[in-house]
Amino acid sequence: MLELKDFKVFADLKPEDVDKLGQLVRRIDYGADELIFMEGAPAFGFYLVFAGAVKVVKRSAKGKSQILKIVGPGGLLGETTLFDKGVHNAYAKTLAPSTVGFIERGDFFYFLEHHPKVIFRFFERLSLEIKAFQNKLAERSYASSKERLARLILALGRSGIELSRSELAEMAGVSSKTAIRTLGELESRGIISLDNRKINVLKEDYLRRLMEPSAVSVDEAVII
Repeated sequence: MLELKDFKVFADLKPEDVDKLGQLVRRIDYGADELIFMEGAPAFGFYLVFAGAVKVVKRSAKGKSQILKIVGPGGLLGETTLFDKGVHNAYAKTLAPSTVGFIERGDFFYFLEHHPKVIFRFFERLSLEIKAFQNKLAERSYASSKERLARLILALGRSGIELSRSELAEMAGVSSKTAIRTLGELESRGIISLDNRKINVLKEDYLRRLMEPSAVSVDEAVII
């Protein structure tokens, strides 16, 4: 399990300052498939993922779901509402047993007044996520389903996170039927092997050749 000092947004803090920040963090243990916050709920702070994996999901008015990102250890949740004091525009649910820390907005703002470098780290991270989302949006226009799935398969393989076929489809923006067919094709060609939900990458170079070369990665804690 990560410690507070391992989060990149706090990399500039001295050990004593990390200890002060730690006093503001309320840690919560969740089981798999548990809701952390709901879409449309008021946001009172933000969350730190110390262990496990969490999916952030947007639902349409017609009930369709889109996984916006997956956050692992070292990642943040709910940070987009930290400065606008709005409501959560998506919901967050655990993919595996997870330990998540919550910091209340007012407490964190008081801490930032005395440690302004953290603000730049926050904005740096938000900027990277915006670029990654912009690239993903553009990818929807010109990339095939196989290209989109190739990028996700590589990212999931590095993280060790396992998704169901429907979750993989939601994240890639393809139908479940297309995801299942593409995975089957890649397996038959010896590019990957499937073990229930786990996808083992056998020929990484092949998948990399399919990927859009300008893809932006936020860091190892986040898959977009």
